[in-house]
This record gives sequence, C-alpha cells and structure tokens, in this order.
Amino acid sequence: MQADIHPDYHPVLFRDLASGKTFLTQSTMTSEKTETWEDGNEYPLVEVEISSESHPFYTGKQRIMDSAGRVERFNARFKNFGGKRS
Repeated sequence: MQADIHPDYHPVLFRDLASGKTFLTQSTMTSEKTETWEDGNEYPLVEVEISSESHPFYTGKQRIMDSAGRVERFNARFKNFGGKRS
C-alpha cells in the first residue's frame, strides 16, 4: 500500500433521526458535532435520516406490491402495440 493516499479512517457515531438509535462504527466521515459514547470517549457525531434501525426493509414493515396484477394490466393494455399494420 502506498503511504498518504488513503483518507483518515476513524471511529464515528451515527444517530438515526427516525428512531433515535445511536451506534458506533468506523468511517471516513467527519462532523463538527461531537458526543460522548458509553466508553467515555468523545467521537464525531453524524446524523442520518434513516438506517437499518428504521428502514422498512430491515424492520420487517415493508409492504409487498401486487406485481402480478400490474403485469397483467400492462399486457392487456398494450397487447396490440407494435403489431403489423395492414
């Protein structure tokens, strides 16, 4: 690896604004805001609007769309589209 070409990789706190959950991880992101974590150390705080804590896919609250009905309606609407003209 070449020296001095990689960004600074350090511990960062992320706070999910939707759920209020805060978690500590490693990142290259920086922030002017800081917060003290459970271990007593102060880390930069990055606020995100959504994370795995509040995203419907990860929480199991995602709605499943009726794609079969949509495909059938599309095919019925355009069944003669692109056919040969007399």
